[in-house]
Amino acid sequence: MKLAVVEGDGVGKEVIPAAIEVLDALGLEVEKVPVELGYGKWERTGSAITDEDIATLKECDCILFGAVTTPPDPNYRSVLLTIRKELDMYANIRPIRPLPSVKGILERKDFNFIIVRENTEGMYSGIEEIGTDISTTKRVITRKGSKRIADYACKLAKSRTNKLTIVHKSNVMKSDKLFLDVSRQSAIDTGVVYRDELVDSFAYNLITSPWNYDVIVTTNLFGDILSDMSGALVGGLGLLPSANIGEKYAFFEPVHGSAPDIAGRNIANPIAAILSLKMLLEWHGDIAEATIVEEAVESALNLGICTPDLGGKYTTSQVGNSIAEYVKKRIEA
Repeated sequence: MKLAVVEGDGVGKEVIPAAIEVLDALGLEVEKVPVELGYGKWERTGSAITDEDIATLKECDCILFGAVTTPPDPNYRSVLLTIRKELDMYANIRPIRPLPSVKGILERKDFNFIIVRENTEGMYSGIEEIGTDISTTKRVITRKGSKRIADYACKLAKSRTNKLTIVHKSNVMKSDKLFLDVSRQSAIDTGVVYRDELVDSFAYNLITSPWNYDVIVTTNLFGDILSDMSGALVGGLGLLPSANIGEKYAFFEPVHGSAPDIAGRNIANPIAAILSLKMLLEWHGDIAEATIVEEAVESALNLGICTPDLGGKYTTSQVGNSIAEYVKKRIEA
Protein backbone atom coordinates (compact mmCIF):
# COMPACT_ATOMS: atom_id res chain seq x y z
CA MET A 1 0.00 0.00 0.00
CA LYS A 2 1.25 3.46 -0.90
CA LEU A 3 -0.10 5.91 1.65
CA ALA A 4 -0.05 9.70 1.48
CA VAL A 5 0.36 11.10 5.00
CA VAL A 6 -0.91 14.65 5.46
CA GLU A 7 -0.55 16.08 8.97
CA GLY A 8 -1.88 19.50 7.93
CA ASP A 9 -2.29 22.23 10.53
CA GLY A 10 -2.81 22.52 14.27
CA VAL A 11 -3.48 19.28 16.12
CA GLY A 12 -3.15 17.36 12.88
CA LYS A 13 0.59 17.47 13.52
CA GLU A 14 0.00 15.63 16.80
CA VAL A 15 -2.80 13.13 16.11
CA ILE A 16 -1.47 11.82 12.78
CA PRO A 17 1.93 10.80 14.24
CA ALA A 18 -0.01 8.90 16.92
CA ALA A 19 -2.02 7.09 14.22
CA ILE A 20 1.14 6.34 12.24
CA GLU A 21 2.72 4.82 15.36
CA VAL A 22 -0.26 2.47 15.55
CA LEU A 23 0.04 1.67 11.84
CA ASP A 24 3.74 0.89 12.22
CA ALA A 25 2.96 -1.47 15.11
CA LEU A 26 0.88 -3.61 12.73
CA GLY A 27 3.97 -4.44 10.70
CA LEU A 28 2.26 -4.07 7.33
CA GLU A 29 4.13 -3.24 4.15
CA VAL A 30 3.28 0.42 3.68
CA GLU A 31 5.12 3.06 1.69
CA LYS A 32 4.40 6.36 3.46
CA VAL A 33 4.58 9.53 1.38
CA PRO A 34 4.54 12.76 3.46
CA VAL A 35 2.66 15.62 1.80
CA GLU A 36 2.54 19.15 3.21
CA LEU A 37 -0.80 20.89 2.74
CA GLY A 38 -2.78 23.56 4.55
CA TYR A 39 -2.79 27.01 6.03
CA GLY A 40 0.81 26.87 7.22
CA LYS A 41 1.97 26.12 3.70
CA TRP A 42 -0.28 28.92 2.35
CA GLU A 43 1.26 31.44 4.75
CA ARG A 44 4.76 30.43 3.71
CA THR A 45 4.32 29.91 -0.04
CA GLY A 46 0.99 31.51 -1.01
CA SER A 47 -0.53 28.10 -1.91
CA ALA A 48 -2.32 25.73 0.47
CA ILE A 49 -2.37 23.00 -2.18
CA THR A 50 -0.76 22.91 -5.61
CA ASP A 51 -1.27 20.91 -8.79
CA GLU A 52 1.93 19.05 -7.92
CA ASP A 53 0.42 18.08 -4.57
CA ILE A 54 -2.68 16.74 -6.29
CA ALA A 55 -0.49 14.72 -8.65
CA THR A 56 1.36 13.22 -5.67
CA LEU A 57 -1.90 12.28 -3.96
CA LYS A 58 -3.13 10.59 -7.15
CA GLU A 59 0.02 8.47 -7.21
CA CYS A 60 -0.92 7.00 -3.83
CA ASP A 61 -3.55 4.37 -3.03
CA CYS A 62 -5.12 6.37 -0.21
CA ILE A 63 -4.62 9.31 2.13
CA LEU A 64 -4.46 9.63 5.92
CA PHE A 65 -5.23 13.24 6.73
CA GLY A 66 -5.03 15.26 9.95
CA ALA A 67 -6.70 18.68 9.83
CA VAL A 68 -6.36 22.02 8.11
CA THR A 69 -7.17 25.56 9.13
CA THR A 70 -9.34 27.36 6.56
CA PRO A 71 -9.22 31.16 6.90
CA PRO A 72 -12.12 33.39 5.75
CA ASP A 73 -10.04 34.65 2.84
CA PRO A 74 -11.65 34.55 -0.62
CA ASN A 75 -8.22 33.92 -2.15
CA TYR A 76 -7.65 30.79 -0.08
CA ARG A 77 -8.13 27.56 -2.03
CA SER A 78 -9.87 25.10 0.26
CA VAL A 79 -7.70 22.01 0.65
CA LEU A 80 -10.52 19.61 1.48
CA LEU A 81 -12.87 20.78 -1.27
CA THR A 82 -10.04 20.67 -3.78
CA ILE A 83 -9.02 17.12 -2.88
CA ARG A 84 -12.58 15.83 -2.85
CA LYS A 85 -13.28 17.27 -6.29
CA GLU A 86 -9.94 16.50 -7.94
CA LEU A 87 -9.98 12.89 -6.73
CA ASP A 88 -13.78 12.65 -7.15
CA MET A 89 -14.33 11.23 -3.69
CA TYR A 90 -18.10 11.62 -3.69
CA ALA A 91 -19.06 9.68 -0.56
CA ASN A 92 -18.30 10.94 2.94
CA ILE A 93 -18.86 8.15 5.46
CA ARG A 94 -19.18 8.97 9.15
CA PRO A 95 -19.98 6.10 11.55
CA ILE A 96 -21.48 7.10 14.88
CA ARG A 97 -21.42 4.60 17.72
CA PRO A 98 -20.61 4.86 21.43
CA LEU A 99 -17.29 3.68 22.80
CA PRO A 100 -16.74 1.98 26.16
CA SER A 101 -16.22 4.09 29.27
CA VAL A 102 -17.12 7.32 27.44
CA LYS A 103 -20.27 9.25 28.32
CA GLY A 104 -22.40 11.01 25.73
CA ILE A 105 -25.45 13.15 26.34
CA LEU A 106 -27.79 10.12 26.59
CA GLU A 107 -27.89 7.27 29.07
CA ARG A 108 -28.78 4.72 26.39
CA LYS A 109 -25.88 3.51 24.28
CA ASP A 110 -27.66 1.02 22.02
CA PHE A 111 -27.19 2.94 18.78
CA ASN A 112 -24.91 2.49 15.81
CA PHE A 113 -25.67 4.54 12.72
CA ILE A 114 -23.79 5.83 9.70
CA ILE A 115 -24.20 9.17 7.96
CA VAL A 116 -23.56 8.96 4.22
CA ARG A 117 -22.98 12.49 2.95
CA GLU A 118 -22.73 13.59 -0.67
CA ASN A 119 -19.30 15.12 -0.90
CA THR A 120 -18.80 17.05 -4.13
CA GLU A 121 -21.73 19.40 -4.73
CA GLY A 122 -24.64 20.97 -2.82
CA MET A 123 -23.82 24.11 -0.85
CA TYR A 124 -20.13 23.23 -1.09
CA SER A 125 -20.15 23.51 -4.86
CA GLY A 126 -17.50 26.23 -4.70
CA ILE A 127 -19.51 28.36 -7.14
CA GLU A 128 -19.58 31.69 -5.32
CA GLU A 129 -19.61 35.42 -5.88
CA ILE A 130 -18.28 37.51 -3.01
CA GLY A 131 -19.25 41.18 -2.98
CA THR A 132 -19.43 44.14 -0.65
CA ASP A 133 -23.22 44.25 -0.33
CA ILE A 134 -24.23 40.79 -1.48
CA SER A 135 -22.50 37.43 -1.59
CA THR A 136 -23.94 34.28 -3.12
CA THR A 137 -23.23 30.57 -3.15
CA LYS A 138 -24.84 28.34 -5.77
CA ARG A 139 -26.34 25.12 -4.44
CA VAL A 140 -25.84 22.40 -7.04
CA ILE A 141 -27.82 19.14 -6.99
CA THR A 142 -27.34 16.80 -9.94
CA ARG A 143 -28.99 13.51 -10.88
CA LYS A 144 -25.57 11.88 -11.23
CA GLY A 145 -24.37 13.11 -7.84
CA SER A 146 -27.62 12.12 -6.14
CA LYS A 147 -27.76 8.68 -7.72
CA ARG A 148 -24.26 7.60 -6.89
CA ILE A 149 -24.48 8.68 -3.25
CA ALA A 150 -27.91 7.06 -2.93
CA ASP A 151 -26.63 3.86 -4.53
CA TYR A 152 -23.67 3.84 -2.13
CA ALA A 153 -25.99 4.33 0.86
CA CYS A 154 -28.33 1.58 -0.35
CA LYS A 155 -25.45 -0.84 -0.79
CA LEU A 156 -24.31 -0.05 2.75
CA ALA A 157 -27.86 -0.47 4.07
CA LYS A 158 -28.13 -3.89 2.40
CA SER A 159 -25.03 -4.99 4.31
CA ARG A 160 -26.56 -3.90 7.61
CA THR A 161 -30.28 -3.80 8.51
CA ASN A 162 -31.65 -2.91 5.06
CA LYS A 163 -33.06 0.36 6.38
CA LEU A 164 -32.36 3.82 4.96
CA THR A 165 -33.36 7.33 6.01
CA ILE A 166 -33.25 10.06 3.36
CA VAL A 167 -32.75 13.52 4.88
CA HIS A 168 -33.69 16.61 2.87
CA LYS A 169 -35.46 19.99 2.93
CA SER A 170 -37.44 19.77 -0.29
CA ASN A 171 -40.44 21.60 1.18
CA VAL A 172 -38.39 24.82 1.13
CA MET A 173 -35.39 24.18 -1.14
CA LYS A 174 -36.91 22.79 -4.31
CA SER A 175 -33.51 21.62 -5.56
CA ASP A 176 -33.77 18.93 -2.88
CA LYS A 177 -36.73 17.37 -4.69
CA LEU A 178 -34.33 15.92 -7.24
CA PHE A 179 -32.15 14.46 -4.49
CA LEU A 180 -35.21 13.01 -2.74
CA ASP A 181 -36.73 11.49 -5.88
CA VAL A 182 -33.47 9.91 -7.01
CA SER A 183 -32.76 8.52 -3.52
CA ARG A 184 -36.25 7.04 -3.25
CA GLN A 185 -35.89 5.36 -6.63
CA SER A 186 -32.52 3.92 -5.70
CA ALA A 187 -34.02 2.42 -2.55
CA ILE A 188 -36.92 0.94 -4.52
CA ASP A 189 -34.61 -0.49 -7.18
CA THR A 190 -32.38 -2.18 -4.60
CA GLY A 191 -35.13 -3.37 -2.28
CA VAL A 192 -34.08 -1.22 0.65
CA VAL A 193 -36.73 -0.17 3.16
CA TYR A 194 -36.67 3.63 3.30
CA ARG A 195 -38.28 6.67 4.83
CA ASP A 196 -37.53 10.34 4.43
CA GLU A 197 -37.42 13.17 6.95
CA LEU A 198 -37.02 16.93 6.82
CA VAL A 199 -33.61 17.91 8.13
CA ASP A 200 -34.82 20.20 10.93
CA SER A 201 -37.17 17.69 12.58
CA PHE A 202 -34.71 14.90 11.81
CA ALA A 203 -31.96 16.71 13.74
CA TYR A 204 -34.17 16.68 16.82
CA ASN A 205 -35.10 13.02 16.36
CA LEU A 206 -31.51 11.96 15.82
CA ILE A 207 -30.22 13.63 18.96
CA THR A 208 -33.08 12.33 21.15
CA SER A 209 -33.55 8.82 19.75
CA PRO A 210 -30.52 7.78 17.66
CA TRP A 211 -31.34 4.08 18.11
CA ASN A 212 -34.15 4.52 15.56
CA TYR A 213 -31.67 5.01 12.70
CA ASP A 214 -29.14 2.92 10.80
CA VAL A 215 -27.97 4.31 7.45
CA ILE A 216 -28.70 7.98 6.74
CA VAL A 217 -28.12 9.62 3.35
CA THR A 218 -28.16 13.36 2.81
CA THR A 219 -26.65 16.28 0.95
CA ASN A 220 -23.31 17.92 1.62
CA LEU A 221 -24.07 20.71 4.10
CA PHE A 222 -26.71 18.78 6.02
CA GLY A 223 -24.37 15.80 6.38
CA ASP A 224 -21.58 18.02 7.64
CA ILE A 225 -23.76 19.59 10.33
CA LEU A 226 -25.56 16.41 11.40
CA SER A 227 -22.39 14.37 11.78
CA ASP A 228 -20.67 17.04 13.87
CA MET A 229 -23.80 17.35 16.00
CA SER A 230 -23.72 13.60 16.52
CA GLY A 231 -20.40 13.96 18.31
CA ALA A 232 -22.43 14.94 21.37
CA LEU A 233 -23.94 11.44 21.40
CA VAL A 234 -20.59 9.69 21.74
CA GLY A 235 -18.62 12.09 23.90
CA GLY A 236 -17.02 14.55 21.52
CA LEU A 237 -15.57 15.17 18.07
CA GLY A 238 -12.28 13.69 19.22
CA LEU A 239 -13.85 10.25 18.85
CA LEU A 240 -15.33 10.56 15.36
CA PRO A 241 -13.52 9.13 12.31
CA SER A 242 -14.54 9.55 8.70
CA ALA A 243 -13.82 8.31 5.20
CA ASN A 244 -14.08 9.99 1.82
CA ILE A 245 -14.57 7.37 -0.87
CA GLY A 246 -14.48 7.53 -4.66
CA GLU A 247 -14.25 5.04 -7.48
CA LYS A 248 -10.44 5.05 -7.38
CA TYR A 249 -9.21 6.97 -4.33
CA ALA A 250 -9.96 7.05 -0.62
CA PHE A 251 -9.18 9.60 2.06
CA PHE A 252 -9.47 9.14 5.83
CA GLU A 253 -9.56 11.86 8.46
CA PRO A 254 -10.78 12.64 11.98
CA VAL A 255 -13.92 14.78 11.98
CA HIS A 256 -12.46 17.36 14.36
CA GLY A 257 -10.71 20.41 12.93
CA SER A 258 -7.26 21.82 13.50
CA ALA A 259 -8.19 23.13 16.98
CA PRO A 260 -5.62 25.96 17.08
CA ASP A 261 -6.58 26.75 20.68
CA ILE A 262 -4.97 23.52 21.92
CA ALA A 263 -2.44 22.90 19.15
CA GLY A 264 1.11 22.32 20.30
CA ARG A 265 0.12 21.30 23.82
CA ASN A 266 0.11 17.52 23.25
CA ILE A 267 -3.41 17.16 24.69
CA ALA A 268 -5.48 16.59 21.52
CA ASN A 269 -7.44 13.35 21.43
CA PRO A 270 -5.84 10.99 18.86
CA ILE A 271 -8.64 8.40 18.93
CA ALA A 272 -10.57 9.85 15.97
CA ALA A 273 -7.39 9.74 13.87
CA ILE A 274 -6.65 6.18 15.00
CA LEU A 275 -10.21 5.07 14.23
CA SER A 276 -9.84 6.75 10.83
CA LEU A 277 -6.81 4.49 10.36
CA LYS A 278 -9.07 1.57 11.27
CA MET A 279 -11.49 2.61 8.49
CA LEU A 280 -8.54 2.87 6.09
CA LEU A 281 -7.47 -0.67 6.93
CA GLU A 282 -11.01 -1.96 6.38
CA TRP A 283 -11.16 -0.21 3.00
CA HIS A 284 -7.83 -1.77 2.02
CA GLY A 285 -9.04 -5.24 3.03
CA ASP A 286 -6.92 -5.57 6.18
CA ILE A 287 -9.89 -6.62 8.28
CA ALA A 288 -8.02 -8.53 10.98
CA GLU A 289 -5.66 -5.61 11.54
CA ALA A 290 -8.57 -3.16 11.67
CA THR A 291 -10.21 -5.31 14.36
CA ILE A 292 -7.01 -5.27 16.43
CA VAL A 293 -6.85 -1.46 16.22
CA GLU A 294 -10.44 -1.22 17.42
CA GLU A 295 -9.70 -3.60 20.29
CA ALA A 296 -6.68 -1.51 21.24
CA VAL A 297 -8.70 1.72 21.34
CA GLU A 298 -11.37 0.12 23.50
CA SER A 299 -8.75 -1.36 25.83
CA ALA A 300 -7.16 2.06 26.36
CA LEU A 301 -10.52 3.65 27.13
CA ASN A 302 -11.49 0.87 29.54
CA LEU A 303 -8.21 1.44 31.39
CA GLY A 304 -8.88 5.19 31.58
CA ILE A 305 -5.98 6.01 29.26
CA CYS A 306 -7.39 9.10 27.59
CA THR A 307 -6.80 12.79 27.02
CA PRO A 308 -8.25 15.67 29.11
CA ASP A 309 -11.32 16.13 26.86
CA LEU A 310 -12.51 12.75 28.15
CA GLY A 311 -11.53 13.48 31.73
CA GLY A 312 -8.14 11.81 31.48
CA LYS A 313 -4.64 12.95 32.37
CA TYR A 314 -2.72 11.46 29.45
CA THR A 315 -1.08 13.28 26.55
CA THR A 316 -1.74 12.71 22.86
CA SER A 317 1.50 10.81 22.45
CA GLN A 318 0.93 8.71 25.59
CA VAL A 319 -2.50 7.59 24.38
CA GLY A 320 -1.11 6.80 20.95
CA ASN A 321 1.80 4.90 22.45
CA SER A 322 -0.49 2.86 24.70
CA ILE A 323 -2.70 1.85 21.77
CA ALA A 324 0.34 1.05 19.63
CA GLU A 325 1.82 -1.14 22.39
CA TYR A 326 -1.42 -3.11 22.64
CA VAL A 327 -1.41 -3.61 18.86
CA LYS A 328 2.22 -4.73 18.86
CA LYS A 329 1.57 -7.32 21.58
CA ARG A 330 -1.48 -8.68 19.73
CA ILE A 331 0.50 -8.97 16.50
CA GLU A 332 3.36 -10.75 18.24
CA ALA A 333 1.09 -13.11 20.20
